[in-house]
Amino acid sequence: MLALLCAGAALLRAEPLPAAAPTPLAELRAAGSGSYTWWGFTVYEASLWVAPGFDAADLARQRYVLELKYARAFKGSDIAQRSQDEMRRIGTFSEAQGQRWLQAMQRAFPDVRPGDRLLGVHEPGRGAQFYANGRPTAEITDTRFAELFFGIWLSEQTSAPQLRLALLGPALAGSGR
Repeated sequence: MLALLCAGAALLRAEPLPAAAPTPLAELRAAGSGSYTWWGFTVYEASLWVAPGFDAADLARQRYVLELKYARAFKGSDIAQRSQDEMRRIGTFSEAQGQRWLQAMQRAFPDVRPGDRLLGVHEPGRGAQFYANGRPTAEITDTRFAELFFGIWLSEQTSAPQLRLALLGPALAGSGR
């Protein structure tokens, strides 16, 4: 287990969640979905699940779930590295933070095969929880990590703006952004 103090005195943990963790999609509805492709190949299908009253203009205060259904096999360590690379596009963080976050993501993300599903749950004011094929894998309690991680898909600085629009759909139009 990883328990480290990072900048701003936020606690970063990547430890298994209890097997009895509640279903992350309970009481949520689909906001939007879309495909992520790279060089013409579908990498995954993404879906955003939100609570009633979801406000896309205030993501930090919203509980939501991002679901990725993979179309290809990837090593968990590669998913973690790519996630960190994309997080750097969204915002800045120290090298020490980056190393802690990378180690935490390597623990959170298993190797995936076509059809596997990874879920990331944004917990406002707390961080993120992760699931693989319905089973909890880890919790990372760091709000800056969560902001940048979910920003990979939901930030205006995303490298996949069309996927962002597909995920946020009507919620984005209603917020005026």
